[in-house]
Formats: sequence, structure tokens, C-alpha cells
Amino acid sequence: MTTAKNFFTAEEQNKLRQAIEKAELNTSGEIRVHLESFCWGSEVRAAQRIFTRLGMQNTAERNGVLIYIATVSHKIAIIGDEGIHQKLGTVFWDKIVEKLIQQFKAHRKAEALCECIIECGKELSTFFPRKDDDRNELNNEISFRS
Repeated sequence: MTTAKNFFTAEEQNKLRQAIEKAELNTSGEIRVHLESFCWGSEVRAAQRIFTRLGMQNTAERNGVLIYIATVSHKIAIIGDEGIHQKLGTVFWDKIVEKLIQQFKAHRKAEALCECIIECGKELSTFFPRKDDDRNELNNEISFRS
């Protein structure tokens, strides 16, 4: 069984962290990835709980984005804090989730997630460009819950 901890290899996890760093180069927005094995019920509600647990609502501009993946339950959600959600709405996130699901089915999960992270960074930079005094407000590490 592919659980959250072994869904990506150590090398793939490193590539994901690098993608987050690259995506955040041109934006004050913050991107996190969270993996857990099971999601009972709504993936969006689960993502909202994790978003709060990770303190993502505490960014100065309310522009955090969480990519949530339940590996065994085969559920994905991408949510943005109120600052970015007001700019993009749900249509943008739904489109990216659908693209990500198709790529996961094609066995391109690490590459697809890196591309998704970069795409989120591009959208964030449109509305939240990086400032001279910008600092990394959230950890770039992948978070897990089995």
C-alpha cells in the first residue's frame, strides 16, 4: 500500500521542495504540500483543517496555498487563503486539480506536482509580487500525516 510517507521517494520530495522554492522566488505567496494516507469525507474540508493546523492563515497578505493529497483515498484539493481566493476563486484551483489527477493517472506524479507548484507560483506572482523585504513565512517542507 502506498501511504503518505512513501508516496514520493526522498529524491522526489527534494524536487518538490525545490519547486516550492522556485515558485516562491517571484511572489510573496506561500505554498505548502501536505500528504496523508486517508481522507474520510470532503477533501476540501480536510485541506481546510490542515491549512489551519499548519498556521497558513497567519501570512501577512493571507496568500498561502495548500496542496492536499490523500494518497490511499485518492483525493486531492488545492485551497488558497482568503487573500488569494478572492483573486482566483475556485475555478482556477479546480482546473489545476483536474490536470494533476490526470497526470497522476499517467504515472507522472512527482513531475506533475512540481509543475502544479510552479503554476501556482506564477498565479500568485500576478497578484502578490515579491517585495524587497519579503521573507519566507512558512516552512517549505512537505508535511505528513499517516
